[in-house]
Amino acid sequence: MIQQGAQNRRQRRLLIGLALLFFAPLALAFYLYYGHGNWHPGGRVNAGDLVRPARPLPALALPLLASGNTDANFLKRKWTLLHVESGACADACRIRLHDTRQVRLALDRDMNRVQRVLIAGDGCCDDRFLHEQHPDLIAIRATPAAAPLLALLPDRGEHSAGSSTAEAPPVYLIDPLGNLMMFYPAGSKAKGMLEDLKRLLRLSSIG
Repeated sequence: MIQQGAQNRRQRRLLIGLALLFFAPLALAFYLYYGHGNWHPGGRVNAGDLVRPARPLPALALPLLASGNTDANFLKRKWTLLHVESGACADACRIRLHDTRQVRLALDRDMNRVQRVLIAGDGCCDDRFLHEQHPDLIAIRATPAAAPLLALLPDRGEHSAGSSTAEAPPVYLIDPLGNLMMFYPAGSKAKGMLEDLKRLLRLSSIG
């Protein structure tokens, strides 16, 4: 009886040791990343700037440039590349739109998991240009109804004032749950955006 009790204790210690061996590194990693705000893994992987913490965006039905309104949850169910243009869509704006169009096409069979959205101010865009060059783009009119969403976007500034030399505005990346998680400021390369999306789509079970 004593021998059986000692054997049971040894088995319990062995099981506890195996559990610690498996879970301790995982617990340490979670603590360092989430519980210790000043520590992050070396070697940045993502090309975009992370939004920490991710920002849930409001559900809004917004007016389309053409006619009608979006669904209130149009920023959900898919990964979204969001453009915001407050002035005329000059060269920098058009290059940005071209970049995100090519990024989406380069995703090949995963391209339908990604949508592109433009929120445009008055006088921003030529309807014919958008129809011919960007038929997949969800083009929205920037009315006061969009203010709660726009207020949550970082690094907007005044990137476009109708000049062809204006800096490209940021492109915002929104996950399929409607959370703003990353953005690409002026100077970001389309290649980095593509690599980020490929990685996210590979790892994601949603959208």
